[in-house]
Amino acid sequence: MTTGPNSDLQARLRTDQPAGARMWDYLLGGKDNFAADRAAAEAITAQLPEMVEFARAGRQFLARAVGFLAGEAGIRQFLDIGPGLPTANNTHELAQRLAPESRVVYVDNDPLVLVHARALLTSSPEGATDYVDADARDVKGILRAAAATLDFSQPVAVILVGILGHIPDEHDPAGVVREIVDALAPGSYLAINDSITTPQNDTAARTAHVEGAPDYTLRTVEQITAFFDGLELVEPGVVSNPLWRPEPGTHPKELAVYSGVARKL
Repeated sequence: MTTGPNSDLQARLRTDQPAGARMWDYLLGGKDNFAADRAAAEAITAQLPEMVEFARAGRQFLARAVGFLAGEAGIRQFLDIGPGLPTANNTHELAQRLAPESRVVYVDNDPLVLVHARALLTSSPEGATDYVDADARDVKGILRAAAATLDFSQPVAVILVGILGHIPDEHDPAGVVREIVDALAPGSYLAINDSITTPQNDTAARTAHVEGAPDYTLRTVEQITAFFDGLELVEPGVVSNPLWRPEPGTHPKELAVYSGVARKL
């Protein structure tokens, strides 16, 4: 593993401040959260009751996207940046269920996520799973560490579910995405899922700031679509999350969260 000792991670853990991964865990019904996380999440959902749906929809998009990538697209390598706390149907489980030889690298810098990663993220015998302790903006460091497990001369699917909002405009999220994509081989894929700016979402984001939760930059559909510039979007393009390749027989409800998957030519 590329993470540091448990003692170092525990020293970084702040239970008195809400953390995005732990708030999401609470919204998904998990138990790996603290009072500060629960209080912040409750304050946000008071402004945006659909927040729980946002959390669930993100996990459902991940399942559909990885299912497409490992199945129809034939991808066998995955780089999941900002996965949050391990839960059911993590990327490696989804991919290795379809293709046991799949290799998956997770990237996060939340100390509780990293502690849990050691215990919970195992791999099929044929494949591999690893975890990198890094900030999403440290692209060079991520790629260097991930290269111990992934072969970047071959196609890789990069998963960015709910992470780009944590990179403010002044830190050039489009440049971060471009640097990642430039390092990928032709035939690679990029999957993105992020909340968009609406009056209700904006109010919830301001509440999160007041509660001390990590700031989240909401963007327009056009801005999210622009992250895919130079890539070939997979049908149906960038759409409201539940409308991206919904399961047959379902009747998805639109949410103010948008998703897309695109291929590098």
